[in-house]
Amino acid sequence: MTVTATSVDESDQLEPKAAPGSRLARLVRLVPAAVAALSGVLLYVSFPPRTLWWLALPAFACFGWVLRGRSWKAGLGLGYLFGLGFLLPLLVWTGVEVGPGPWIALAAVEAIFVALVGAGITAISKLPAWPLWAAALWIAGEAVRARVPFHGFPWGKIAFGQADGVFLPLAAVGGTPVLGFAVVLCGFGLYEVVRLALESRRTRVVRRSAATVALLSVAVPVVGALAARGLVSDKAEDGTTTVAVIQGNVPRAGLEFNAQRRAVLDYHVKETLRLAAKVKAGKVAKPDVVLWPENSSDVDPFADAQAYTDIDEAAKAIGAPISVGGVVERDGKLYNEQILWDPVKGPTDTYDKRQIQPFGEYLPMRSLLGAINKNWTTMVRQDFSRGTKPGVFTMNGAKIGLVTCYEAAFDWAVRSEVTDGAQLISVPSNNATFDRSEMTYQQLAMSRVRAVEHSRTVTVPVTSGVSAIIMPDGKITQKTGMFVADSLVQKVPLRSSETPATKLGILPEMALVLIAAGGLGWAVAAGVRGRRAGGV
Repeated sequence: MTVTATSVDESDQLEPKAAPGSRLARLVRLVPAAVAALSGVLLYVSFPPRTLWWLALPAFACFGWVLRGRSWKAGLGLGYLFGLGFLLPLLVWTGVEVGPGPWIALAAVEAIFVALVGAGITAISKLPAWPLWAAALWIAGEAVRARVPFHGFPWGKIAFGQADGVFLPLAAVGGTPVLGFAVVLCGFGLYEVVRLALESRRTRVVRRSAATVALLSVAVPVVGALAARGLVSDKAEDGTTTVAVIQGNVPRAGLEFNAQRRAVLDYHVKETLRLAAKVKAGKVAKPDVVLWPENSSDVDPFADAQAYTDIDEAAKAIGAPISVGGVVERDGKLYNEQILWDPVKGPTDTYDKRQIQPFGEYLPMRSLLGAINKNWTTMVRQDFSRGTKPGVFTMNGAKIGLVTCYEAAFDWAVRSEVTDGAQLISVPSNNATFDRSEMTYQQLAMSRVRAVEHSRTVTVPVTSGVSAIIMPDGKITQKTGMFVADSLVQKVPLRSSETPATKLGILPEMALVLIAAGGLGWAVAAGVRGRRAGGV
């Protein structure tokens, strides 16, 4: 079957017509650009803290409309507008303390990946079953964005907006790539159904094969998600453990947080002692495991005797091992570290954060940026070093996998803890520098998706909120407020079985990337054949 480029811009079929050169004609030419940007905004609105997950479908349906039948150059521009409409509001929290410059720069760079995807979709939109190729291409774009530049930035994966949606069980089938693919496919398929319906109404001709494919693009993801619900279970496979999540709070929000290291440590010690008093009074069950947030002890307990004594006192008072989030200097290198603190033996094990945050925990191109603005280098005075091994602590018989804050956005970082034996996942985080922005809710949604993806209870201890306990089905059973001192105690299931997503790892993502590449190759070959035929 030979596919050639259509001579008519098919997207024009749904656009209003106007006389060439008129003011209305000029406005009409702006419609696709406006729709692209507004569709991106609609996609942003589908993300937490809102529970409007279903808005992702019309967002991609509109995106499909503005791209189908256009040139790759138009797709590049429209894709960039869609990316900006989505990422600018989604990432506004990155400028809470450092101003709009870094926020706008980050969104502008990340939107380039969306622009390239848009250009690709214009090419494959001429193929049969184009929603399939287009959805795979979107996931391929996410795969690249999760790896470059600076080890990637997966924030804004479509899967992370679906924690409350019907598609969520698909995370257990093939992780975030399959979940995101299903949502995008359904959105593009929705547009194709509408397009073919309008076409058949106008021409009175029904293209049955195209209509069948369009309907399947909508139906298969939904049916697949319903079928995948059987993979989601809260049943305890290895018994239970009682966890305590400590949120000590911080003196105040902002970048000054790290200058108040002693106060933050004191707050977490005090909240743990307060919990110990409740346990002693019989008001709360005694925890088997106590989890502190990232940066709960920015005072290095291996170098500061008082910090060591304070943490040891808290562990002895609660009578349970504590996972302490510390900043530790070792052999001249700085590490963002989780420390396993036993009430009898003291510190016994450590986990060093592996996926460290560029421009937050280390400064890429330090000399170049310093030459441009010395203030940038003073904000990150010393780069953190990367850990090299997964972190699974054995705490009172339970195997707890540590995924520190930013790492929760990376598929490999979470999966490695589960394949290393974690029966429960903890995501210790510090969001004090982002004030009351949407960042904490976006990150919490990631943890909910991870819970379903690997069928594990996930705890989220955070310095200033929102801390939470999440069941393996993605439901939050307890959570704290923001900027309050609090603790959560709950008996949770321990699980050791692996979901298909855990077993398959990167394979579903690789398969979708290959599908996208195949679609692009087919489109390029068809275009070449079409040009040759037109020249004969």
